[in-house]
Amino acid sequence: MIWKNKLTVGLFYLAAVFTAVAQKKQPNILWILTDDQRADALQCYNREMFGTDESPLGYVESPNIDALAKEGVLFTKAYNNSPACAPSRASMQTGKYPFHNGIYGFERAHAEADFSTPTIAQSMSDIGYNTSLFGKSGFRIYQYIDGKNTWDSNGFYDVEVNYKNDLQKYGKTDFFGQVPLREEVDGKMKNNGSIQRFYFPDGSTMEHVNSRKKGEVTAKDLAQRDKIDKELDILRAYTRRQSGMIIGGVSPKPAGETLDGYILKSFQQYLNNVDKEYKTYSKKTTKGPDSSKPIFTHLSFHLPHTPVMPPKEFRDKFKGKTYKVPDFSKEELKKLPPQLLKIYQVMKVDEMKPKEKQQAIRDYYAFCAYGDYLIGQAVESFKKFSKEQGREYVILYVAGDHGWHLGEQGIEAKFAPWDHSTHDAAVVVSSDKSLYPANKVNNDFVEFVDWAPTILDAAGADLSKKKYDYLDGISLKQSLNSKERDYIVGEMNHVCGPRAYMRTKDFAFSMRTRKSNAKPKEGKLNVDIKWALQADLKNVELALYDLRVDALEQNNVAYDPNYKELAGWFRDKLGKIVLGDGRVECDWKKPNSYDISTFAKGAHDRKADIPKSIIPKI
Repeated sequence: MIWKNKLTVGLFYLAAVFTAVAQKKQPNILWILTDDQRADALQCYNREMFGTDESPLGYVESPNIDALAKEGVLFTKAYNNSPACAPSRASMQTGKYPFHNGIYGFERAHAEADFSTPTIAQSMSDIGYNTSLFGKSGFRIYQYIDGKNTWDSNGFYDVEVNYKNDLQKYGKTDFFGQVPLREEVDGKMKNNGSIQRFYFPDGSTMEHVNSRKKGEVTAKDLAQRDKIDKELDILRAYTRRQSGMIIGGVSPKPAGETLDGYILKSFQQYLNNVDKEYKTYSKKTTKGPDSSKPIFTHLSFHLPHTPVMPPKEFRDKFKGKTYKVPDFSKEELKKLPPQLLKIYQVMKVDEMKPKEKQQAIRDYYAFCAYGDYLIGQAVESFKKFSKEQGREYVILYVAGDHGWHLGEQGIEAKFAPWDHSTHDAAVVVSSDKSLYPANKVNNDFVEFVDWAPTILDAAGADLSKKKYDYLDGISLKQSLNSKERDYIVGEMNHVCGPRAYMRTKDFAFSMRTRKSNAKPKEGKLNVDIKWALQADLKNVELALYDLRVDALEQNNVAYDPNYKELAGWFRDKLGKIVLGDGRVECDWKKPNSYDISTFAKGAHDRKADIPKSIIPKI
């Protein structure tokens, strides 16, 4: 018996040793993500794509990301799987397309349904990582508590410092646009709208009423807003949907003291408290990294998302720069289907004054340059931490959770299937150059669902195991030396209703996927699922661009007789992928109400075998 006990203890000891050794070999992993960033805000991207440091619109600045790209691999054709924050981030976190995770817009999702699978943070925790998130989460997967889908976090990350709840609400920011407006309504004090508040270095603030649930924004409110706008040189959008959205201006705080500056500081604060408890800026007690484990950190900046207000130091660098305003004509609108026409109508900026258009572009790129400055500091801190811990490291930088238009298609926004909404760039760096060699460029298609398998692969997970079968993406390491796909796909249901898109080397296609704009609801889940494949062509609202002659996507040829067969091929291919190859529709207000459509199982084969006979000659 004593011998058996000693053997058991010995086996436990050996297991602990082997586990420690395995964890020691695992690299620290940093995943950096920006919000609403265009790929052409990066000089390294522009050099590869256009042969110049400048974007097609003009001057940009990104020395730190350029340096990072030289250390690893730049992926120039990274496409998101939904051109809006929440569904795009959900696809990254789950490693699944929207039509496989059931998250198509800004609905509150949860993990109670039977088809739910782990998030990347949960999977990394399972293989021995300390996990943390700093900044914006945004993937809107919550807890289903007491029959209600609450706002409570599911606790995916071991440590989370949220940009709203842990920074903005505590004044660690330069701007907070969602301060509750407390005032008397019907004899009672209530939350009756929102206040926009601006924070200055001396601790003072300026604010104005932004909206009221009951009652109107008054002339006094507007006068106060005008006063702030003049002081900070603020430019606001003035279309119906975006009225009041800040698309230009200067931050009231210096570099490092803005919201994104505090996101960076929160990350550095975490790294500086190894094996210790510490208090965050919100006075919350949390734990620093466990030195016996590798770390996986998601550093999620808010910039260059609106409000676009770069610090003065960076705005001044761009002062006097003149930009080429994107080419747009209202003639383009005549060929747009109703869904895409609606996006233009609610997001248009083509009627702004020339001076305003210049400011919007200039301030946006200046804000991106500020992001580059912060990212440089983050990378330096992370490398230093990894060296002190004696670990290798992997860094994944993604330029935007989706793209951003600066006048292309007449809009300043995202939400569309066009290239500037869906096209981004990524960089992967490893201290172990056998994994990701230095100074390499990959110009093949990759997708945002690839980030989860890339991170897991870098961490040493065996992706061939059945437990990872749910992942839709492909590790970027695998994509380095082989072309893995002929097309990218995505879908969303926001602003203009349900729409899916597909892009090949030569063509960009999109279509309405469901007859109704309504979100999936119990009793109607996957009902009439083949509608988009069978309905009249006009009702499916097709858009097709021949990129061989129309790289800027200005001429929709979907209903041109010469392109009829080609448009039909794309409709059939994309429709079967997003509607019949495992499509999930879930009523997120219920704990387990969903349906999965499989009438075209296997349609998503990543091959674009378009018959040559139906491709028009140019």
